[in-house]
Amino acid sequence: MAIAASTGSFGQSQKGNSIHYPQTKKGETVDVYFGTNVADPYRWLEDDRSKETAAWVKEQNVVTYDYLSKIPYREVIKSRMEKLWNYEKIGSPNKEGNYTYYYKNNGLQNQSVMYRKDAKGVETVFLDPNTFSKKGTTSLGGVDFSKDGSKVAYSISEGGSDWRKVILIDAESKKIMEDTLVDVKFSGVSWKGNEGFYYSSYDKPKGSELSAKTDQHKLYFHKIGTSQKEDKVIFGLSEKRRYVGGFVTEDNRFLVISAANSTYGNELYIQDLTKPNAPIVTIVDNFNSDSNIIENEGEKLFIETDLNAPNKRIVTVDVNNPKPENWKDFIPETENVLSPTTGGGYFFANYMKDAVSVIMQYDYSGKMIREIKLPGVGTAGGFGGKKEEKTLYYSFTNYTTPGSIYSFEPNSGKSEVYQKPKVDFKSEDYVSTQVFYTSKDGTKIPMIITHKKGVKLNGKNPTILYGYGGFNISLTPSFSIANAIWMENGGVYAVANLRGGGEYGKKWHDAGIKMQKQNVFDDFIAAAEYLIAKKYTSSDFLAIRGGSNGGLLVGATMTQRPDLMKVALPAVGVMDMLRYHTFTSGAGWAFDYGTSQDSKEMFEYLKGYSPVSNVKKGTHYPATMVTTGDHDDRVVPAHSFKFAAELQEKQAGNNPVVIRIDVNAGHGAGKSVAATIQENVDIQAFTLYNMGFQALPK
Repeated sequence: MAIAASTGSFGQSQKGNSIHYPQTKKGETVDVYFGTNVADPYRWLEDDRSKETAAWVKEQNVVTYDYLSKIPYREVIKSRMEKLWNYEKIGSPNKEGNYTYYYKNNGLQNQSVMYRKDAKGVETVFLDPNTFSKKGTTSLGGVDFSKDGSKVAYSISEGGSDWRKVILIDAESKKIMEDTLVDVKFSGVSWKGNEGFYYSSYDKPKGSELSAKTDQHKLYFHKIGTSQKEDKVIFGLSEKRRYVGGFVTEDNRFLVISAANSTYGNELYIQDLTKPNAPIVTIVDNFNSDSNIIENEGEKLFIETDLNAPNKRIVTVDVNNPKPENWKDFIPETENVLSPTTGGGYFFANYMKDAVSVIMQYDYSGKMIREIKLPGVGTAGGFGGKKEEKTLYYSFTNYTTPGSIYSFEPNSGKSEVYQKPKVDFKSEDYVSTQVFYTSKDGTKIPMIITHKKGVKLNGKNPTILYGYGGFNISLTPSFSIANAIWMENGGVYAVANLRGGGEYGKKWHDAGIKMQKQNVFDDFIAAAEYLIAKKYTSSDFLAIRGGSNGGLLVGATMTQRPDLMKVALPAVGVMDMLRYHTFTSGAGWAFDYGTSQDSKEMFEYLKGYSPVSNVKKGTHYPATMVTTGDHDDRVVPAHSFKFAAELQEKQAGNNPVVIRIDVNAGHGAGKSVAATIQENVDIQAFTLYNMGFQALPK
């Protein structure tokens, strides 16, 4: 089965386009859904372990990097991005045992380093992930301390994979204490005192660990000094659930277990750890709401929930009668979406109002203490910590303000700068404006547009429109060096808060799922039309960008309205909506998408927008650079491979279609700074070049 074999003449020069694409052979695979035949000629690209797929990846990268190397200002963008990126970044401190721990990156280190200070303020390196692998492709995941801070369990990811290893060390000496735990996935680590910890994982699949389906998650307890083979299954053996997580309350009294089959809706359980062989008690026995215990005061539980509260509320209940019928409002639902944290003996209600943060502080009686004055309009996060902490920390950022960390004294309300980065970027020269535009069905959608002050609305500004629109995830303002470079070069950066996200709670999310998914694409199309109508840009100078579910957004939008944009930038996208649920954890996304097996109606709806199924021969598609990682085991790269193959075969006209495949990289988490910079450089160079810029715009 030679990779060069082809059923057509594809691979020849494309109507004046100088790119000679690798030939992609077409197979004969046909699936039947409810009596409808659906051809899947590039099914063979799903085999991530085959030599043919590896050869295809290599050949595509040769073409892509050859194309990128000819862009005259690519190195200029890289030089500037490296310069701007090269500033010290320090994370919020956290006290554990006898030390204060924090992350620091001196500027261009591939991975941030974990440091600690002793009581005398002497700083030493604690964990340096840059030493984990020669190429910086092994990253540090969670770092979790035992109750007294004497032991540490930290996880690592190799090549960007979601499969993790957990390493246990003595905090004082940093010596490894026992054999490494392997094959851990979608898991935190939560200590039960100092004796051991809870973690979650799946049985390792028999096929490819990067693409085979994983659907029975189990919660384990690992006792220090024993083999992983002896780890006891606490939950998930008889109860088959796709996602299971467990954590121990701060007072070490309860184990809280959450179990789910999809990305929305969870069962909730609790176990009293002070009583030997105590039963696991059910609090919520269905998947109709998201409910999580965020705090307890003795036997009084505080639960964050969207049950009968689409924008979320906090309720209290006695652990001895914890069913929802006994819940009482502690912080009632408001018109804004709630995301609470606890620390320093207080609750912090982080509200999202039109995608920006408003923070209210409450005591344990439910009395509001104060609204916390933030440094500006943007995104605040943090305010978490142990009950006895006298100082908490929070971060603040927006599209023009680099992320800074502030200390906060919860008793007095005093706040001051803890760490403000020194970035060579003049925030005062840029402006962010929030607008509300009208989507196809009349719904008002917020969008924040950021650019240099004084930009001319002449329809000629290079513009990136970014979106996501799914899984209850909210896009809130945050600073990015890559976006700063884009705006320095005269670009406009616009972020639309589409339905399917969480910006306005459960109703907003539900308006963009399953048979309502087209609303998301309509919202994105309307955002593009708004930017064009208001002369920020025009179709010749518009790029659309999104990753993961946002990659699907870009793929669906460019196949529905190829005339609307000049450049399309789908990253790690879910492109095959008929088969997404057959890979790794994809079945868990069915709450948002539905599956092609659900019903004839659902199949036809999915087929109607699935990017892989809707590339039409002879259509002039925008210049497209698909990006993915060959070790992505969240959204398997086959999605991107098949979409790129379809586009390369069927593209009319001269706009290039290339796929940029990071080797030894996953869905994005833990990606090295060098790789992140290069990817952003290539995206911006490709975008500007295909908008016709022979030199960087001013």
